[in-house]
Amino acid sequence: MELIHTLYEPAGKGPHPTILTLHGRGASAFDLLSLAPYLCGGRFLIICPQGPLETPIGPEATGYAWYPMSMGGPPDIGSMLVSRQRLQQFLDNCLAHYAIDAKKLAILGFSQGGVMAYSLALANPDRFAALAALSSWLPPELVPHLSLGSSAQALPTLVQHGTQDSMIEVDRARQSVETLRQARVPLTYREYEMGHEIRPRSLSDLSAWLDEKVPAPIVLANETDGT
Repeated sequence: MELIHTLYEPAGKGPHPTILTLHGRGASAFDLLSLAPYLCGGRFLIICPQGPLETPIGPEATGYAWYPMSMGGPPDIGSMLVSRQRLQQFLDNCLAHYAIDAKKLAILGFSQGGVMAYSLALANPDRFAALAALSSWLPPELVPHLSLGSSAQALPTLVQHGTQDSMIEVDRARQSVETLRQARVPLTYREYEMGHEIRPRSLSDLSAWLDEKVPAPIVLANETDGT
């Protein structure tokens, strides 16, 4: 496959409910994989692709990104759309190679990965059962490249943000929420007393929300018919 990625696969042959999980700027394909056991009891197949752009994160360290930083200018929408196309092709390949239940496919993104999650899910809302954007925002310049019609109005969406986030201010999340509400996207919005991060409470809320919104039933391997 074109994008390097990591994978968490639950027990059983599948097909499995699945989350396409997109990391933030400066991280890697391993960054969010550790969430897998804590999301719905480890029952989801978790796929974590790595951003295609190398980006320095220190004197001798390199991370990865989905698009270049704007450095105070307008967002690089062209690069976002190129990465979106690569993610679309990556997802197609994953559906062909892994035991994914295509009717129970969610997408989750943190920070810059959240921008990409917005971009991919709201351009193709019929492909996803749920969208979660954590510590992120929806750039207004990206909105004309989305499909905010009737299909988006059936896509459950969760937005979580920290009130003390110094990297992406909470006002940007609130503006994004207003855009989604105007488009009638079914939305759950939660703020937490935290910075640019995921904490136990927000993780617990995320897990419960996914368990509720991704199409049921998700049957545990040790469940019986009650006999």
